[in-house]
Amino acid sequence: MLNILLMLIAFGLIIAIHEAGHFLVARAFGVGIEKFSIGFGKPLWEIERGGTKYRISAIPLGGYVKMHGENPDEAEDAEANDPERSFQSKAWWKKALIVFAGPFANLILGLLLFIIAFALPQRMEDLAPVIHQADGKWAEVFVPGDSLIAVNGNPVSGFNTFLIELSKNSDNEISLLRDGAINTISVPSTERDSLMRSLQPELTTRIGEVFSGMPAWRAGLKEGDLILAVDGVAVSDWYDMRRRIIASDSTHVLLDVQRGDERFQRGIELQDNLTGSDERMIGIMQYLPVKETIRYSPIEALHYGSLSTVSFITMQYSGLFRLAKRPSELKNNVGGAVMLVSMSQDAGRRGFSSMLLFLASISLILMIMNLLPIPILDGGHIMFYTIEGIIGRPVPLKVQGIAQRVGLVLLIWLMLFAFYADISRLFSRFVSLR
Repeated sequence: MLNILLMLIAFGLIIAIHEAGHFLVARAFGVGIEKFSIGFGKPLWEIERGGTKYRISAIPLGGYVKMHGENPDEAEDAEANDPERSFQSKAWWKKALIVFAGPFANLILGLLLFIIAFALPQRMEDLAPVIHQADGKWAEVFVPGDSLIAVNGNPVSGFNTFLIELSKNSDNEISLLRDGAINTISVPSTERDSLMRSLQPELTTRIGEVFSGMPAWRAGLKEGDLILAVDGVAVSDWYDMRRRIIASDSTHVLLDVQRGDERFQRGIELQDNLTGSDERMIGIMQYLPVKETIRYSPIEALHYGSLSTVSFITMQYSGLFRLAKRPSELKNNVGGAVMLVSMSQDAGRRGFSSMLLFLASISLILMIMNLLPIPILDGGHIMFYTIEGIIGRPVPLKVQGIAQRVGLVLLIWLMLFAFYADISRLFSRFVSLR
């Protein structure tokens, strides 16, 4: 319960920072601020400074900024009483920047949280540095079961650690253990990338992570489950299992699963992948047996935090584009508050840095969603002000009002749909676990 309360407060602060972005840029452009509230509902504390009422309200789920003359219906009175401080009297580009400042604040927050998370000790999980197979000419050099122990004399604990060490230098010397003897392999710079693409690490069919809300999660699969067969055909490694799931001619696959001493079957729906691949998925990740803690330097944290921010935004917009082309997948890719709480609890169990990464992702998602050109959202307002800049006059209030009512209905429908999707997923998982 405490974890849920802390997450609600954290979500509220993310939204409050969004509102603070609007507040700061509006102030910079001379717009009068009537109220700035952290939270909603009944004020618990309030103070007035410079004509602005600053308050902390009872419901810590966001906040709001009330600008002078912000409501088009009040614009004429506001401009008549105090035209210099009225929001609607400002140039179109200033209004657009004030509105854009909220999502931009979420971008900055997300970036900072990513960087801070990478600056903290990272609890990392990795694959065992054991070769499953090598492709092409490297099959003559590496054999299944080879254990990678060092690169250029630097010990490696996991397969991804091995790849990182390999990428640091042009010419490399690899030490591996085979049949109890240590062998050394020299890899010139011209062959390094070819080697990195060709090696496949050893992977069992044990599940590491089950992603919240995905088909495997709804079917009741858990971390540590061992998949024995796909559609009645036994599988011995992750590669074979994955091929059979992806290549299935049906919309579902039947998995034979072992959990401890118990064996059972689960029929699992195949879901389209909207992250850039046309392959279908069930929402599981392989078990990573190597556990270690790593630390990045401030420069590395800045690099990886920035890279993660750009990658996350690109992936989300790519997913939205693919979702727009396949609206039938909306039910599988929309989650609401219930799903967020479930995901936050999963992140909390993995440690503080994982929690920061999760909050950074939420902040960036808030930015992305708010910038969609839907009336009532920030993106819709920016669209209206951009049109104003093009045609030289504001969009008629009647048109704005109709568009915003449509946007409000769409937003309410989306929220109800997300809530329904959450409950459906939770019910499916509950039934499967029973």
